[in-house]
Amino acid sequence: MTAPTPADLACPNCSRALGEAPPPFCPGCGQEVRVRPPSVGEFLQQFGGAYLSTEGALWRTLKLLFTQPGALTQHYLAGRRKHYVLPLRLYLSLSVLALLVVRFVAEVTPISGLDNPALASALRSGKPTAVLNFYGSKAGIRDGVLVCERMPRWVCVRISEALQADPPGFLVKLQQANQRVVANWSVVMFLLLPLFALGLRVLHAGSGMVYAEHLVFALHLHAFWSVMLLALLANWLPLTVLALAIMVVYTLMAGQRVYGGRWWSRWVRGLALSGYYFALLSVAVPLAVLASVLL
Repeated sequence: MTAPTPADLACPNCSRALGEAPPPFCPGCGQEVRVRPPSVGEFLQQFGGAYLSTEGALWRTLKLLFTQPGALTQHYLAGRRKHYVLPLRLYLSLSVLALLVVRFVAEVTPISGLDNPALASALRSGKPTAVLNFYGSKAGIRDGVLVCERMPRWVCVRISEALQADPPGFLVKLQQANQRVVANWSVVMFLLLPLFALGLRVLHAGSGMVYAEHLVFALHLHAFWSVMLLALLANWLPLTVLALAIMVVYTLMAGQRVYGGRWWSRWVRGLALSGYYFALLSVAVPLAVLASVLL
């Protein structure tokens, strides 16, 4: 093997010339100069050292997130970011983890009655009948004819089009609606996040904070809520009440740490934000269910 020429002695990352006696790390970008494919052991060691060790960024971030409400946002806005997982990455990691647990462990049924034997028999019938109640409204098929009651006209039209195009396919989607809603819920929440941050921006218009700073707080708050969601799905009333109480107290404490102000003002803003968010959810949940059936 021939020795490399001076022209070959350059950083593989930024191509900076390193001279005939290259240092271990590039002075331009900081990457290691002599790179080679890592072994499996080295790869696992790097991953564990960076994320899973007690001194890693992940555990340091989780500790701050769960023990000091709002502190993680404070650190980020103050510029102390190197030792913590970035807000968006943290939210995506915890929300995906919570979604996996919900899909494979918990049983979530936005639409009741999908396990009705009538749906299974409807698929084999020439004139299928399967009508489901949906938050006080009705949708489905009766003797091969569309049933759509107490729903917006555009929804009925869309259901009618789907039914006429492929009745068996429509019933199959109906059977799988709950699983499809759970699978797509992370997307729904991700789309609601900017609107939640907008609500924070409006409620704290005099704080001097820009929209992106409110978005950071929203990401950290939703990361915490994602974990607490698992307790809410346990279907055990004492645990549900405890989890809700923890979420309320945590949210108030986090808001107080990030935004300051008097506690009575924090409660008023909290109530206003809760009403605004529940209004968003009251629209998003039905739309997610309809999308799971129609798309």
